[in-house]
Amino acid sequence: MKKLFLLSAGLIVAGLLSAQYPSGDEVMDRMDRNMSAKSRVLTSKMVIHGPRSSRTIESKSWSMGEEKSYSEYLSPPREAGTKMLKLEDALWIYSPSTDRTIQISGHMLRQSVMGSDLSYEDMMDDATYKDNYKAEVTGEETLRETKCWVLQLEAITDDVTYQVRKIWMDEEKYIPLREELYAKSGKLLKRTELYDFKRVGSRWFPGRMVFKDMLKNGDGTEFIIESIAFDIEIPEYIFTKASLR
Repeated sequence: MKKLFLLSAGLIVAGLLSAQYPSGDEVMDRMDRNMSAKSRVLTSKMVIHGPRSSRTIESKSWSMGEEKSYSEYLSPPREAGTKMLKLEDALWIYSPSTDRTIQISGHMLRQSVMGSDLSYEDMMDDATYKDNYKAEVTGEETLRETKCWVLQLEAITDDVTYQVRKIWMDEEKYIPLREELYAKSGKLLKRTELYDFKRVGSRWFPGRMVFKDMLKNGDGTEFIIESIAFDIEIPEYIFTKASLR
């Protein structure tokens, strides 16, 4: 009887604790509403911290939903004029040094973007999480003095780069402060930290993100947003192969 009582009490406590957590779908919906937009235009700096030195690349990007994005690199001179176009699952890059446009596909998508901690696959990954993952709130933790829901995301499709994701979500603002990306084996592949959130219209958005490829040396890659605008009109010609040249 004593063992039965203890078991029942434990189940009741576990049930009460889990009832205090929102559902994974609810948290993901709130995050997607905050981070996604009909359109977005931003200027940014990408600071690549290598093992010996750092370098900074400036760019401007336009995006329409999850399917279309176009980026132009502005500096330094070596990278200036390089352009990147994503249309659904296809990615093209124009290089002014060779005056050629090539399509990035297959194993090439796993390559680093300009020596950063981001791959071309990472740059392509704009789909909302609910499209590809099942989410569960597994607990609470305090991260950088902020109470967070801890989410575990398991892939429900095979065509995703990372089978498992773990996200620390601000309980008040429903914005991610940290994300870890895992292989199917459970090996940690990449970590992203998000900082300096600012109010932009009706949403919160990070001003700085730090990406770290856990399999590479160096101190990661900083992505610093200098300006950003949401839900504005973007000319359709921007998202054409002709715009690359």
